[in-house]
Amino acid sequence: MALHLLKMAVGVSDVDNMRALQRARRRERGMACFLTRNMPRRREEVLDGGSIYWVIKGQVRVRQRILAFHPMVAQDGERRCAVEYDTKLVPTLWQPRRPFQGWRYLFAVDAPPDRPSGLAEDEDMPAAMAQELRALGLL
Repeated sequence: MALHLLKMAVGVSDVDNMRALQRARRRERGMACFLTRNMPRRREEVLDGGSIYWVIKGQVRVRQRILAFHPMVAQDGERRCAVEYDTKLVPTLWQPRRPFQGWRYLFAVDAPPDRPSGLAEDEDMPAAMAQELRALGLL
């Protein structure tokens, strides 16, 4: 069973904003990746079908398949890990998450399922109402 990563998308307002930010970083870095200080110890489990689940504004909203981990040395001389991911953003059913720093492991049983095709985002619904319905498991 795949092991996933969970990460906060700091400063991202919505999925479209994330798409634009990732496009800009991809041009800058030459690949679709985020940088982290630590190489995951369980990387083999993550590479066995794992994804990075992104928390946007307190909700897990999308995921991207993890492709590779690249050890590197940053310009400041510090060791880093570039986590390379697929560019396709896969919407998930929203799942609330409290803030945290860095990334966390996410077990497959705890990961939100992908949003079924045809199920529209609740963009037209007031945010407070959508959040309450999600908390009740109705959305």
